[in-house]
Amino acid sequence: MLIRKAKVEDSKEIAELLLLAMEDIVYQFIGINSLEQATRFLENSTSQPSNQYSYENCWVIESNQEVVAVVNFYDGAKLQELRAPIHTLIKSMFDREYSPEDETQKGELYIDCIGVRLDRQGKGLGSKILQFLIDEYSYKSNKTLGLLVDKDNPNAKKLYLKLGFEIIDEMTLVGKEMEHLQFKNKNL
Repeated sequence: MLIRKAKVEDSKEIAELLLLAMEDIVYQFIGINSLEQATRFLENSTSQPSNQYSYENCWVIESNQEVVAVVNFYDGAKLQELRAPIHTLIKSMFDREYSPEDETQKGELYIDCIGVRLDRQGKGLGSKILQFLIDEYSYKSNKTLGLLVDKDNPNAKKLYLKLGFEIIDEMTLVGKEMEHLQFKNKNL
């Protein structure tokens, strides 16, 4: 198994995995409860540079030359810059305004979502990619990592807390009650 930066040719697989991780939220963004339309939207955004869901902002786990997991990850200070092309894409594809709450902020590298192929779930891939980010960005580069966890997902919250993330506040994102967690290098 290999963890590597995503490439543009991974975009279709990235889109499928991101959709697994955020299906309800994508439907809120595009205003249509359509798997086909949500897939088309994510395939379009993941294949383009310089946006929130771009392949440029993803790391993948590859096994037997197949992408089996992805993490979408970017600098929280760049949220508005990365979100602007998504706003334009949603407007052009769905004639809909896109203005969700800010889910991250300056001062953290934001883990937007993690998607694991259905046949690989429960095998520790989510933990593996999170540990990679912790090692690579928090321990080696002294950066704070942040993420949101849905209050209705206690198993994910338990995993994040076990890895060393701490709850810093609560918020609502497109109608979902979330907790904001961060990981900071305490070895300083």
